[in-house]
Amino acid sequence: MEGKMAERPSSGTVSTKLERIAKLAKGAPEMAFQTLAHHIDIDWLKEAYERTRKDGAVGVDGQSAAEYAGDLEGNLQRLLDRAKSGTYFAPPVRRVHIPKGSGGETRPLGIPTFEDKVLQRAVVMVLEAVYEQDFYDCSYGFRPRRSAHQALQELWKQSMKTGGGWVLEIDVRKFFDSLDHGHLRDVIRRRVVDGVLLRLIGKWLNAGVLEDGAITRPESGTPQGGVISPMLANIFLHAVLDEWFERDVRPRLAGEARLVRYADDAVMLFANEKDARRVLEVLPKRLEKYGLTLHPDKTRLVEFQRPDRRSKGDDDPKGPGTFDLLGFTHFWGRTRSGSWVVKRKTAKDRFRRALARVVDWCRRHRHDPVREQRASLARKLNGHYAYFGMTGNYASLGRFYYETVRAWHKWLSSRSQRGSLSWERFNEILRRLCLPKPRIVVRLANP
Repeated sequence: MEGKMAERPSSGTVSTKLERIAKLAKGAPEMAFQTLAHHIDIDWLKEAYERTRKDGAVGVDGQSAAEYAGDLEGNLQRLLDRAKSGTYFAPPVRRVHIPKGSGGETRPLGIPTFEDKVLQRAVVMVLEAVYEQDFYDCSYGFRPRRSAHQALQELWKQSMKTGGGWVLEIDVRKFFDSLDHGHLRDVIRRRVVDGVLLRLIGKWLNAGVLEDGAITRPESGTPQGGVISPMLANIFLHAVLDEWFERDVRPRLAGEARLVRYADDAVMLFANEKDARRVLEVLPKRLEKYGLTLHPDKTRLVEFQRPDRRSKGDDDPKGPGTFDLLGFTHFWGRTRSGSWVVKRKTAKDRFRRALARVVDWCRRHRHDPVREQRASLARKLNGHYAYFGMTGNYASLGRFYYETVRAWHKWLSSRSQRGSLSWERFNEILRRLCLPKPRIVVRLANP
């Protein structure tokens, strides 16, 4: 969800084509497109190239973005010829493991080749023009002009409007690893039957992963590391979850209900408890139909009624429950004037993981020049504030700042065997090379 590349305006020719596709898709919502690949020409690939990040790690071919740009026209023309003729070979994704925290844990990261990223971006541009006409407003992940903050804002507004209710936290077990290729192809063919595009998508699904010199070809899951992966995930979950909820579920409910989804991270908010329990009962069957399963421990129903609207017979001393979405824990609290309001704070697991990465960085870079360390830590803090700096979350930001300062002091102290760095001396460093203090960046609008 973080690190999404900024949108940029399309060139005139490409923009016209995108508008034409979108207009046709909107006017014929049931039509399956047989011819789309002809829109991808050299100008289209140039636009895809411009939209592709140039600072990423190299893939299995070892070619950087700068090297690819050395013969950009020739490379793009050859790429176009291979894509259209069916001779394009989707290279395996290079897998590396990056530190997950200070406990020695790592997480796998897939790195496609730069050329593969360009072609994936070109195909995503086509699919986006079609499916943006189909996608519902409840979907926020990896879509143009949409963000995690907007998803959180919408959930906050709906919670405030209804006085809370019942929240169904949805956790699909290993979604990006378990997505069934057969079901995915069936879903895509409802809208796209263009042979060139389907062939390319099939090649990416079967490209495999290169690790320790060996290639593995998983029979399920989306392509690792590529921009095509979140697009395919959105197409699949639109059909499996969003469309089902909006068309089949909501009209049959007694009370109001809303779905908010960011990629595979989703919650449903119900005004009526019986509605919530009915959906919780049928949701596993709906997902199983498409080869997906709910995580039994992380999928749960939470009473989230505003405290002053709870049943008088409810003697639960803990009050209404809490739930997590997109790195925030949502809970009811009072404003300074005494009114009840939905508040948010950084979720414990996200706080721990973010802090663990900072601590690990301080350990690994403790011998770097102090000014360079300060510059890097400042970027990390500002990045943390940019996402988690939402109204009501100042206390969590303050604690993150405090723990970051402590970690920096600890590992600066370990640089010398002659003794630890005193806090007095360290505070002098902080005065000269101050770290950015916590600040609220994203402010909520009234519901």
